[in-house]
Amino acid sequence: MKKIHIIGLGLLGGSFALALKKAKPEIKFTGYDSNSQNQEDAIALGIIEEAKEKPDMDTDVIVLATPANTLSELLVKTLDEIGPNTLVMDFGSTKEALCKSVADHPKREQYLAGHPIAGTEYSGPKAAQENLLDKKVFIICEMEKTNIHLKGMAYEILEALNMKLRFMDPEEHDRHLAFVSHLSHISSFMLGKTVLDKMEDEKNIFDMAGSGFASTVRLAKSSPAMWAPIMEENKKNILDAMSLYIASLSKFRDKIIADDYEGLANEMGKVNKIRDILDLGQ
Repeated sequence: MKKIHIIGLGLLGGSFALALKKAKPEIKFTGYDSNSQNQEDAIALGIIEEAKEKPDMDTDVIVLATPANTLSELLVKTLDEIGPNTLVMDFGSTKEALCKSVADHPKREQYLAGHPIAGTEYSGPKAAQENLLDKKVFIICEMEKTNIHLKGMAYEILEALNMKLRFMDPEEHDRHLAFVSHLSHISSFMLGKTVLDKMEDEKNIFDMAGSGFASTVRLAKSSPAMWAPIMEENKKNILDAMSLYIASLSKFRDKIIADDYEGLANEMGKVNKIRDILDLGQ
């Protein structure tokens, strides 16, 4: 493995390159981003050696790390153009529509549907971190559809990055991510909006914002250019998750209206078990 090309030189694409460069310095990285400033920054930061729109024909791996609603078209186009020994993998947050878009493609076996469960609220190549992917989960969907030799190359990369592999169906992936990732971002955005709307009347509200507010609203600093497409691609699952969340908020509100504070305490006590679940997963 000598050449890797990254399309989308942002947080994930950049962090992937920085980490793999450290583990395998012999690999040459090229890349492309529709934002020319991102390309310049990626070169300056040592994420890639050269910016080019089309990878060399002898490129071993092409990584697609662009917004979710661009991936289907980009994946088909990339598979159309590659030679027989190139693996294409993506870092998209949604998988069902993407996998369906290439289900009948003659080069389907050269695609690995992946999703690194890692990120921050920041975006762009300047946000890239060498250790972002270390010990993080990497989900692979439809593993059996990827060519065994190309899949071996992907495993070599993921092992070098010290990532933990999980295997899921695309539908299961999107359904679960709607709850544990996408809903979290929506909640954070809307909490931020609620407080900003209130600030119009009460200018000093942020003076009282402590660490609890800061940690809860942290995700509201995330890029809309990344997250609006995720809402578009995972619409059905996100709406299901939001409906359940809104129902839970309504029931919580009803207990406060009814002065049922013992019921509130019991409800919060039940939710406390999430602490053990999260601690176990770390």
